[in-house]
Amino acid sequence: MDSKYLTPQQIVKELDKYIVGQYDAKRNVAIALRNRWRRMNVKSEIQNEIVPNNILMIGATGVGKTEIARRLAKIADAPFVKVEASKFTEVGYVGRDVESMVRDLVEQSVNMVKARKKEEVKEKAAQAVEEIILDALIPPMRSKPTGFPVTTEENGSEPVTDVELNERTRNLFREKIKNGELEDRKIEINIKGSGNPGVGMIGAGMMDEVSMMNLQDMLSGMMPKKPKKRKVTVGEARKILLEEEAAKLIDMDEVKDEAIRRAEDAGIIFIDEIDKIASGSSKKGGGPDVSREGVQRDLLPIVEGSTVNTKYGVIKTDHVLFVAAGAFHISKPSDLIPELQGRFPIRVELTNLTKDDFVRILKEPKNALSKQYQALFEAEDVTISFDDEAIDEIAKTAFEINAEVENIGARRLHTVMSRLLNEFLFDVPDNIKSGTEIRVTQKLVQEKLSGLIKNRDLSEYIL
Repeated sequence: MDSKYLTPQQIVKELDKYIVGQYDAKRNVAIALRNRWRRMNVKSEIQNEIVPNNILMIGATGVGKTEIARRLAKIADAPFVKVEASKFTEVGYVGRDVESMVRDLVEQSVNMVKARKKEEVKEKAAQAVEEIILDALIPPMRSKPTGFPVTTEENGSEPVTDVELNERTRNLFREKIKNGELEDRKIEINIKGSGNPGVGMIGAGMMDEVSMMNLQDMLSGMMPKKPKKRKVTVGEARKILLEEEAAKLIDMDEVKDEAIRRAEDAGIIFIDEIDKIASGSSKKGGGPDVSREGVQRDLLPIVEGSTVNTKYGVIKTDHVLFVAAGAFHISKPSDLIPELQGRFPIRVELTNLTKDDFVRILKEPKNALSKQYQALFEAEDVTISFDDEAIDEIAKTAFEINAEVENIGARRLHTVMSRLLNEFLFDVPDNIKSGTEIRVTQKLVQEKLSGLIKNRDLSEYIL
């Protein structure tokens, strides 16, 4: 099924495979993703006027906000960047410039397009690599008349030239290379030099990021690239040369154009911790800190739609989908500046996870923690199984610790599971031999985790 054409209901089903609950959030992101495809298929001139419905997710840590955005990007096969709003600072202060998130998105898009193009030319590149390896093993002979014909055994006295004999040997070795018979044979190959690895600029502090990158590219392009000789096995040479040959077959200008287009039409930027730049918590007695409102005002034109310079070209952010998320414990969404609030028309409140949700998280998702640990033990040829009562006990313990100390959502399950299973992981394979079966029961969970609930401080287990 082509991910680009998934219906909203199919998108929710895909998200259900990894995320428990949060139906409202899944439903809204599914609509936003499908609207992307709908906009691209609008025939009239209004297509460019249709703006994406940016989403603001409100919920405590560990309830699935980031996971929803990350899985959404995978479903859409779209360029995706996750940034933390608290990392940005107002223009004029030392810190990351808000435009860097768009540059990161374009970089991600270029890597995606390049990877796809390399896959398309993989076969052609593999053939070119075989020829280079063959040339290193049996160099070809120039077809010059030697004047001395060679007599071969196979068909009596028919004269065969050195060139023909060389070609026959090459054909024989070509088959051996294809069949993987010469993978350990050492050969000497030329590897393209990387030019100057990094050009430092003294006093470049005031230059903007793009100018700096362009100048570095230009200077490194001027440096002569000397090929390096390396002695490697045929198998290693295949890996090294495949990358080089594939890069030669790709038109980078085409890659850049397509990457910019993909980033503009399908890019998703996930801004986490947006509540940290809401000014509600710092309105009274504000010190010399970087103005949070200033960061919001810098962020506003990017979200509204502006033109950003990148080293691959100019990108417009008008149709990039922005998904923001925050716990909003101290501040409220209304503490954000009104203009920025207006740019996130869809508000989704994610619910806190219950003990039953924890049970489902441990068992149901494709990447469930119980399945992850089973895979780790399987690598050592040890089987581990969890009783339903044991899973219930793990969920109950994690839920109680969240209630007692600090609610960090599903992330608490990681600390509880590692506490439960670390001793077994340490004993494999020295004390627990391969072929062993470990059964995790409710009694075992209670024994291993008994100290967690009793210890009120619990400092060791707070992430």
